[in-house]
Amino acid sequence: MELFTQLFGDMLAFVYHCFDRIVIYGYLSGLSRPEQVVAFFRNVVGVATVDKEVLSQRTADYQAWVEAFARNHRLPIEWAEKGVRKEDHVLPWQRRMAKREAYGVYFIFKSMEQGATFRVSVPKYASKDPNYRILAPQRSRFTHYYFYIRDEVLGPIVMRVGSFFPFQTSYYLNGHSFIEQELKRAQIGFRKTDNAFLAVDDVAALQAAADKLSADIIRQRLDYWTLILGPKFSAKERQRFQLSRFYAIAQIEYCRNFIFKRNFPIHKLFERSCELGLWRLTPTGQARGLKAHDKIAEIFGTRVHRRMQGKLATIIDRIEHGHHVFRAYFKNAFLKQYEKFSTFLRNELVSNNLTDFRLKKGLDHLEAVRERFQTITARFAGFQAQWLNVHVDFPLLQRLALPITIGAVRYPGIKIHEPRALRLLEVLLHGGSHIGGWTAKQIHCSVLTNFHLSESAYGLNRLRYDLRKLKAHGLLQRDGSRYAYRLTPKGVQVALLFLFFHKRLCGPLANSRFHHRPDPTHQPASKLEAAYHRADKAIQQIVDLLAA
Repeated sequence: MELFTQLFGDMLAFVYHCFDRIVIYGYLSGLSRPEQVVAFFRNVVGVATVDKEVLSQRTADYQAWVEAFARNHRLPIEWAEKGVRKEDHVLPWQRRMAKREAYGVYFIFKSMEQGATFRVSVPKYASKDPNYRILAPQRSRFTHYYFYIRDEVLGPIVMRVGSFFPFQTSYYLNGHSFIEQELKRAQIGFRKTDNAFLAVDDVAALQAAADKLSADIIRQRLDYWTLILGPKFSAKERQRFQLSRFYAIAQIEYCRNFIFKRNFPIHKLFERSCELGLWRLTPTGQARGLKAHDKIAEIFGTRVHRRMQGKLATIIDRIEHGHHVFRAYFKNAFLKQYEKFSTFLRNELVSNNLTDFRLKKGLDHLEAVRERFQTITARFAGFQAQWLNVHVDFPLLQRLALPITIGAVRYPGIKIHEPRALRLLEVLLHGGSHIGGWTAKQIHCSVLTNFHLSESAYGLNRLRYDLRKLKAHGLLQRDGSRYAYRLTPKGVQVALLFLFFHKRLCGPLANSRFHHRPDPTHQPASKLEAAYHRADKAIQQIVDLLAA
């Protein structure tokens, strides 16, 4: 992370890291095993025979309560349609809720999904207890309810409740939504787009809000909504039986976000770094494969051994809108890197099983997860700094070649292969001794003299046309109100680049590549000629690498 800041610190607007998507499972610990269910109904509820009808009655009661809740609060309740994203469908209701600055449930989905429940069967052979039934855990397909909630602390969250006993719940929340609520409460200005903060008035407050998200805050809000929307138990049942929920982290994402200044070509750097990162981390061949595996293991802070299970590889995926994401897989987790909005670069660690990192799944261990994931994403940022510190293509020649319109006048582009432009830039570049700039007649005379041209070949009107074109592209400026011209700072750099590329770089190298390549064993004692030979060799190596 220090290397990343050292290389790109002056190009960064700010950096922040936080939890992103978190999926939590809620279990009724006191009703998770068959013997506990039997004890609950016999000793607490007072039902001797725990059969299918008893469990079905609990399901029917809860489903009736959900329908009544939706009807009393005038909430839309619909079956989820196949092929339709639930989040996209409920977005209008969420926006209306946010516009009213209201909190609570704003939509309910019903969906037939697989879930954990119990199967009740009569024993094959009679037992001494006539009320004995066999209860066994199983997974079956039944109705699940998705409650879409706007919480005053966590922001938009989703709570999924299974309608079959033991009513397992799932919670979907996002760290960015929590940060948004904290910044609004502190009245700190920010700009948030698609789950990312692109601007903020106080960066320290942003990071403090991200670090504030804790297990206690999450548990408090989940307990509240579970009590309101979950299955109903009487006060007697809650008093005599352990009906509190145990929260376990099923999936968690931690991201480190880099927001660059607008003039930084992060998209091109990301594409180039993906090529280099994929090439360096992808196993190809035995020796290189071992090094690549060691590199991935070093990022995740572990060692590679023969008993390791799961993935250990890197790929580049294409996601919506033409964006690409670089992924480094490790067991059941992966690191992904992607860029968006021209200035935003994200490193995100996703874990589907915290035991891969020797961490416990309980919500109480959220702080340990934060510390471990911060270390891994910071280590990945150090590797990434080297991959981003590369040469990328800047379309200077393409931009200058495009026409430009100023007011009602349209000026054509400047092309590097035009002799007129090269001659004029060379004369203007060597006019540094003229403090007040060159007049058009002085420039015209110099061009004709230095390049042995006649008046008919390059007239004064043609020169004035070329000067207007250079001035329109910001390469030439007048000296105050005088009709004297000199190159702008940008024009000096473009002139040097054009002339260097055309006369000193492209011309000699193109000659050696396509016409005649001098024998390197009999080269003259010239540093410039030696540099040309090194360039020829480097170009050949690049050609060979690209061909491979």
